Amino acid sequence: MSKLPKEHQFTDLSDYGRPIARVIANSLKSTKFTPVDVTIAFVISGLIGVYCIIEECYWTAAFFLILKSILDAADGELARVKETPSYTGRFLDSVSDIILNFIILATIGYLTNTHFGFIFLAFFGIQLQGTLYNYYYVILRNRFAGDTTSRVFEDKTPIALPGEKQKNVTFLFSLYKALYGIFDEIIYALDKKAQEGKPFPNWLMTLISTFGLGFQLLIISALLVLNLKEFIIPFFIGNSIFVFIFIGIRKIFY
Repeated sequence: MSKLPKEHQFTDLSDYGRPIARVIANSLKSTKFTPVDVTIAFVISGLIGVYCIIEECYWTAAFFLILKSILDAADGELARVKETPSYTGRFLDSVSDIILNFIILATIGYLTNTHFGFIFLAFFGIQLQGTLYNYYYVILRNRFAGDTTSRVFEDKTPIALPGEKQKNVTFLFSLYKALYGIFDEIIYALDKKAQEGKPFPNWLMTLISTFGLGFQLLIISALLVLNLKEFIIPFFIGNSIFVFIFIGIRKIFY
């Protein structure tokens, strides 16, 4: 949890792949591979995972979904070790995540003969959960770690950083807003004053980290391996109730 000072570090249950991600990033530090290359690699890994789900090779699917999660952390780590932060990478990462999430859930829904309405509810729920986690986490990073690449409110097109093109940033930001805007607006409407309150306690952030994409993929992988794929979509629909529980705890106590 290097993105926060020691006193505000928490056990991030969604970040289990970070140690391996750092090894990958350090091994690529002196190569021509860029963070965007690693992002493309995690997209490929995710798509291979989807293919394996279709073929009912669930252990292999779980491997590639977990690998996707690790590579998802490695692109940011590589940007840090190469000292090449970019909005291009930040928004490409997020856009790739949401599209893959939909493909994964749609594939599982198709295989389990689930009505599209429930697939959509699970997708909406999984994104809302992830948005709450990111919202609180970015508030902490902005407040205590000086992080400026990730912003609490993505309300205007950022200025391209050195080494990236403004047209790429503008295009990817537009995609990001189109795909994530509704989730950002809902979470902000539910907890507008989150950044004005007391710092979130580490234990609460650990609980909320179960909403992180890494942990969500771990749950999907576990249910696939256990041959319980029909429970994946209902789980993420039901799990959305904790969005309101966690926000309630934050509002009442912090």
